[in-house]
Amino acid sequence: MSGRGGKRAAAAREEEGSGADDNYAQQPPAKKPTKADNSSSDNSDEIVVCEIGRNRRVTVRNWRGKINVDIREFYPKDGNLLPGKKGITLSLDQWNMLRDHVEEIDKALGHS
Repeated sequence: MSGRGGKRAAAAREEEGSGADDNYAQQPPAKKPTKADNSSSDNSDEIVVCEIGRNRRVTVRNWRGKINVDIREFYPKDGNLLPGKKGITLSLDQWNMLRDHVEEIDKALGHS
């Protein structure tokens, strides 16, 4: 077995002496986007289709390049309605499957 730390430790010791990372060490770490930044961009691609009850909405939105149907409860905070945990987001495939089975769902509910 080689000296303490193995190959990675030896490579790190060699790089320390070479000065190759001097510029890298002086750069500050990149900033990560905050949740507040992401939420504002998400809202620009959101269409409220209908209100289906008190604080419940059906929306169609583009999130990360994919279109989704979102059925969700909202809660008031600081004068705004914000999306809550209770709800479901359907992909287009899932939405089409549900839409194609509406007649069967109506029959199961006793509707003609």
